[in-house]
Amino acid sequence: MRGTFPRRLATFATALTVLAAGTPIAAAQASPSRAQRDGFYQVGYFTQWGIYGRGYTVKKLDTSGAAAKLTHINYAFGDVTAEGLCASSDALTDYQRLVPAEESVDGVADKAGESLNGNFDQLRKLKKKHPGLRVLLSLGGWSWSTYFSDAALTPESRRAFVTSCVDQFIKGNLPKAGGAGGPGSAAGVFDGIDLDWEWPGSAGDSDNIIRPEDKQNFTALVAEFRRQLDGYGRVTRKHYELTAYLTANPAAMDAGFEAKKIFKDFDFATVQGYDFHGTWESVTNQQSALRRPAAAPDNPDFTADRAINAWIDRGAPRSKLVLGIPYYGQGWTGVTGGGNGLYKPATGPAQGTFGPGTEDYKVLKNLPAQGYRMYRDLRSGHAWLFNGTTFWTYDDPATVLQKALYIRKERLGGAMAWSLDGDDDRATLTKTIATGLWTP
Repeated sequence: MRGTFPRRLATFATALTVLAAGTPIAAAQASPSRAQRDGFYQVGYFTQWGIYGRGYTVKKLDTSGAAAKLTHINYAFGDVTAEGLCASSDALTDYQRLVPAEESVDGVADKAGESLNGNFDQLRKLKKKHPGLRVLLSLGGWSWSTYFSDAALTPESRRAFVTSCVDQFIKGNLPKAGGAGGPGSAAGVFDGIDLDWEWPGSAGDSDNIIRPEDKQNFTALVAEFRRQLDGYGRVTRKHYELTAYLTANPAAMDAGFEAKKIFKDFDFATVQGYDFHGTWESVTNQQSALRRPAAAPDNPDFTADRAINAWIDRGAPRSKLVLGIPYYGQGWTGVTGGGNGLYKPATGPAQGTFGPGTEDYKVLKNLPAQGYRMYRDLRSGHAWLFNGTTFWTYDDPATVLQKALYIRKERLGGAMAWSLDGDDDRATLTKTIATGLWTP
């Protein structure tokens, strides 16, 4: 490791110079034609609600160049209902909204009376333009994991839940409402299911149902999804993928996951690589460091490398572990103590565009021109901005490139981005990941 560090420094310096000049880093130009490219997955979460305040439409995946660099899009999120069934969490946005021509991937506006409109129809158009790009329906997330424990509780509840997910989102039999939907209306949109239960057996959102038996029930739920997806795949002669979003917290791993068992049924799983620290704490810190900073007040600390190794230690195959990378930062204000702002007391969260404490990369990248100084810890793999009062920890292109090279070195499965709407209009972060992962 010591012998390679000067070469890695030179690589990062070159990347910074190229990106600062506004020149895109060269990467493979062809659209993905298989589930992995050069042995790696490149996954990005597309947020259902991002088309509104952020104005990030499915079309922008194409025009920015992001779609050409991705192997998978995870569509966030589907709902787990109180009845223990799958459902759209926003049917209007998902498949009822009439998309105008200027927002449409192919330039053709939706028309009333069509069976599929909204984001789902745009994803279908995007896949037609980028053959081989796979789209997975992500279930749950932070806000829709409330009833996961109920859905996974018994063999009968698991069977009913999975059947409803396969029926609606794989077979495409959406409920008919708002002039859209119906049998087969969304057929071909989704290529699999991504389970985002946050978290089995441990605390997530405040209203989540949590049971001690969630750990074993999650294993059984994964097996039921694998059974039904494979069963339908034998009919259609297609492999439907099954993935999951997994915690970075070793204690939560032990409370909710049987790694050796679940990974037999997963195609891959994405590992939380962010929110290690944030504005729920009163002292500034890193939110997504690759390794523990030498001066970190916590030992052990939450880091990407620690999370990955914790999963490997519990039996997860490294080739199925996909490291999550944030396209946003965490920020504090009222910072005192001087210096570079790191590990200093703060009065509260900094104001972000869409709420306190968080901001998109596309905004943060402009702060050095507004009086912020850029700081970087190359050995631990994290960066931050500080103007004497306000502090932002985030991943810039050099940090993202460092993580991509780490993924290659450690022979992991690939990289995941939360979320694609945080990138700039040129998909700089997505293209940088591609540069680090793919062989020219």
